[in-house]
Amino acid sequence: MPPVSEIILFASLLIAAGAVAGILAGLFGVGGGAILVPVFYQVYGLVGVDDAVRTHVAVGTSLAIIVPTSIRSFNAHRKRGAVDMKILKDWAIWLPLGTILASAIAAYISGAALRTIFAVLSLLIALRMFLNRESWRFGDQMPGGFLNAVAGAGIGLFSGLMGVGGGVLSNLWMTLWGRTVHQSVATSSGVGVLISIPGLIGYAWAGWGEAGLPPFSTGFINWITVLLVIPVTLMTAPVGVRLAHAMSRRQLEVGFGLFLVAVSARFFYSLL
Repeated sequence: MPPVSEIILFASLLIAAGAVAGILAGLFGVGGGAILVPVFYQVYGLVGVDDAVRTHVAVGTSLAIIVPTSIRSFNAHRKRGAVDMKILKDWAIWLPLGTILASAIAAYISGAALRTIFAVLSLLIALRMFLNRESWRFGDQMPGGFLNAVAGAGIGLFSGLMGVGGGVLSNLWMTLWGRTVHQSVATSSGVGVLISIPGLIGYAWAGWGEAGLPPFSTGFINWITVLLVIPVTLMTAPVGVRLAHAMSRRQLEVGFGLFLVAVSARFFYSLL
């Protein structure tokens, strides 16, 4: 058993991460996973979690924590009338399907591969946020049919591999089709609900019986982390929602971009 000082440090870091993640969930329409995954990766390393499963546990546990955080954020945005429910209904099958595929892939790829996916996607999306122009649109109406299905499944797939609630990618997709950033943020909180629940189930299955898992884990879900972090994220998510509605479109874009650059840099550094 680790020394008491290490346990206290572990708990303190997780609680701090939960507070930041909750604010980000409301502010950017993400489930908080983009901050939780790199923080969990670092904290698990401090307490000696096996490198072979460390990234997987960080991603899977992040998705588990996103479940209540996304629900809380979604309800707060919906009360303000900012959520486009039609988009969520159109993606109700495709988002979970992509997330389940992600968990199946995660069962076979390395932690370094997961971190690379996370870093590259974060950087690309950050660049889009910094260089955004009003003219950069595919159209003024969200597509339906096959393209809509591919978009939903793709968002679920890559979000599941990153351990995020889908806000990162769905924000990008919706703004390219003429949605305002505020409406995209609000609707993305609902995307997080559709991704995180199948993600929790999938990562629990994907890591079942793996060696080197931390204590009290079901597959790649660590329940100690879940129990410590969820209460904090639930308390702080409404703070982020209030901040989001007080900021301009450009402020949200630049803030989101800076945040993603920092996350990407951290994971690229971990690959050295």
